[in-house]
Amino acid sequence: MSSKSFSAPTRITAGHPMVRPISAAEHLAFVQTQRSVSFLQTPAWGRVKTEWRSESLGWFAGGRLVGAGLVLHRPVPRLDRFTLAYLPEGPVIDWSGDIGAWLDPLAAYLKEHGAFAIRLGPPVVTDTWSADQVKEGIADPGVRRLTDLPRQSGDPVSVRVSSRLKDAGWLPQNPQDGFGVGHPQFKYEVPLAGRTEDELLRGMNQQWRRNIKKAAREGVEVTVSDGGPADLKAFHDLYVHTAERDHFTPRPLPYFETVFATLSAEDPERIKLYLAHHQGDLAAATVLVRVGAHAVYAYGASATAKREVRGSNACQWAMIRDALAAGCDVYDLRGITPTLDADDPHVGLVRFKVGTGGRAVRYVGEWDLPLRPMIYRGFDLYMKRRGR
Repeated sequence: MSSKSFSAPTRITAGHPMVRPISAAEHLAFVQTQRSVSFLQTPAWGRVKTEWRSESLGWFAGGRLVGAGLVLHRPVPRLDRFTLAYLPEGPVIDWSGDIGAWLDPLAAYLKEHGAFAIRLGPPVVTDTWSADQVKEGIADPGVRRLTDLPRQSGDPVSVRVSSRLKDAGWLPQNPQDGFGVGHPQFKYEVPLAGRTEDELLRGMNQQWRRNIKKAAREGVEVTVSDGGPADLKAFHDLYVHTAERDHFTPRPLPYFETVFATLSAEDPERIKLYLAHHQGDLAAATVLVRVGAHAVYAYGASATAKREVRGSNACQWAMIRDALAAGCDVYDLRGITPTLDADDPHVGLVRFKVGTGGRAVRYVGEWDLPLRPMIYRGFDLYMKRRGR
């Protein structure tokens, strides 16, 4: 990936670009020119989400494609002709420019085609906290949340984006715990750009370095798979075991079969399965998804009986090294809750991710624009009643 030529979304200096549907091939070609795009904004992801209707939209200026977005259309119960138009972690536009120039034509197009509201998640960072800050916050009984800590400002664009969205009538959808209707506002990331393997290893805490060394000493072997039937079944069995132990609802095997088949068809390097074996037993397994210079830890599973051989750390280290070798800018460990309360059950996940030596990150979050307010209010009430 590092040899590929990337560009940023084009800045619009005058007038509004036109929005119209584009083919999956046009959409993918645009994604391939970008430095960083969420895999949730690839045309393949629309084919994964079979319960929703999907379409690719493009922004055109002077006949040239300058922005793109994957829209997932969620129908309203008993009002199937109206949809919530959802652009997860997108769209891919120039967020530093005039937001209205991009989003006004999007709203006009989607309303004309039956959307009662738009939900989107600008890929714009507002704040960051170092691993040391997070660790100190967990140890301090006076600190309850990430936002209680001093923060480093992220992208200066973020303040302007939030302000302009609010002024234009967009409604923030960010619950206090960081998890809500869509994708998490708080994430944990390891910056990779300009760093070496040795620097990344030194940046990890002592426990992580010790666990990586222990996995090697115990003879844990990590292999990388394209997700063939046998490997995917082995992963899923371990994933179901993990779900029972950690009390979450697992996705069914056919879902993972669809994800691997669809994403791999779009790009053979898009998704990989990492398998950590110890003495013939599967100790841990993880899924890595990569688009351009953005690598994402998407799923993980581990064997309770093999926890002491540290297969999970071995898988993570293998994925980080491969992301670095591929020229990625960031290794994304996905969502965390902003809690730093040592008694909160979610803090264990925060501690695990902090061990990588990366940073906690807050994004602008998801925002809704009601296009048909009465239907939107009814939909919002329906979602609240069913716990979203």
